[in-house]
Amino acid sequence: MSSKDWLEKDFYAVLGVTKSASTDEIKKAYRKLARELHPDRNPNNAAAEEQFKEVSEAYDVLSDTGRRKEYDEMRSLFGAGAFRRNARAGNHGPGGGPGFDFSDLFANGAQGGAPGQGAGVGGDRRFGGAGFSDLFSSIFSGGGGAGATGAPPGRRGRGRDVETEVVLNFADAVQGATLPITLRTPGTCETCHGNGAAPGSTPRTCPNCRGQGVVSSNQGSFSFTEPCRECQGVGTIVDEKCPECVGSGGVTKTRTINVRIPPGVAEGQRIRLTGRGEPGTRGGAAGDLFVLIRVRPDSVFGRTGDDLTLTVPVTFAEAALGADLRVPTLDAAVTLRVPPGTPSGRTLRVRGKGVARRDGKVGDLLVTIDVHVPAELSEAARQALSDYAAAAPPAPRERLEAIARERSSYER
Repeated sequence: MSSKDWLEKDFYAVLGVTKSASTDEIKKAYRKLARELHPDRNPNNAAAEEQFKEVSEAYDVLSDTGRRKEYDEMRSLFGAGAFRRNARAGNHGPGGGPGFDFSDLFANGAQGGAPGQGAGVGGDRRFGGAGFSDLFSSIFSGGGGAGATGAPPGRRGRGRDVETEVVLNFADAVQGATLPITLRTPGTCETCHGNGAAPGSTPRTCPNCRGQGVVSSNQGSFSFTEPCRECQGVGTIVDEKCPECVGSGGVTKTRTINVRIPPGVAEGQRIRLTGRGEPGTRGGAAGDLFVLIRVRPDSVFGRTGDDLTLTVPVTFAEAALGADLRVPTLDAAVTLRVPPGTPSGRTLRVRGKGVARRDGKVGDLLVTIDVHVPAELSEAARQALSDYAAAAPPAPRERLEAIARERSSYER
């Protein structure tokens, strides 16, 4: 992304948030727009596809705290008119006040530079990798300030990051899986191989900028450089446009990649796949692919961190006398011993049957005992329970009954 893009585009307006929006508000707005505008939901809709690209570009900057700060500083700096055409480095402005000192600006961005010193070679790499010195060299050439060395047009650009969602079954999230993911992203046109010209023809060098992509004009002591309007800054002109990409050199492609989901991923987790995003421009590095994980609830198991949870109903006799029960895990069955006198709601632990972690440790299976009370009883069961009630000791609720009697006396 060029410095010019940062100046011209209002990323906050693209996402529909205010400049003071929090990181969570920006993320929420992006996800809402990304779902609405995603190419899979809007097939053959060029307008929605372009909006999706703009939303992704805005989120790529505003979601990064450092890049967002630089973006705000840059727009504030230029929006305030700090670089009017009649400004002079180290001189006084028209009103007699002190002019703007370019060396102060370069020093603030330089790595290891002290205030007031110009940025040397290898200064800061700011504004999406462009840097303050690169920014000014693209605007002012021929001036006496530090860093005004000029940057060659057509530099390589890193591809944009792409985010997609996958919905996993509960077992796949715990145990891991390899899934195919289909993406619709920009790619190089295979008909013209990216030059935008129809087969049998080639782009010609722009006569206005002589293939440089930029033109310069003198403004006082500065030489003001701007993109060539004839070739749109490309340096070449296509007379016969490629029928496939209509001269753009790129098309939207559908590609399917296999993604390895590691064991133990959780709801809302993002997996980063380096170099699997959009391709870079002019041979630049590809962006990254971020996979947002969604997990379907399971009808039997739950999850708390690295532990799986399971509720097992038992009869009163099993809880009172104890029992050995066969309970399921995600990949097998184990025997669970219920001790005599186990109350309803007690949790028993089966070690090593939970979620495996990257460090090799495995969580546990937490089994909660639920004493089942039948809604209907046979005559034989009712008689057996009556005999048990007559022989069993009463429940220990003497203290509660004493409080109840005391409060009953208040009512009288």
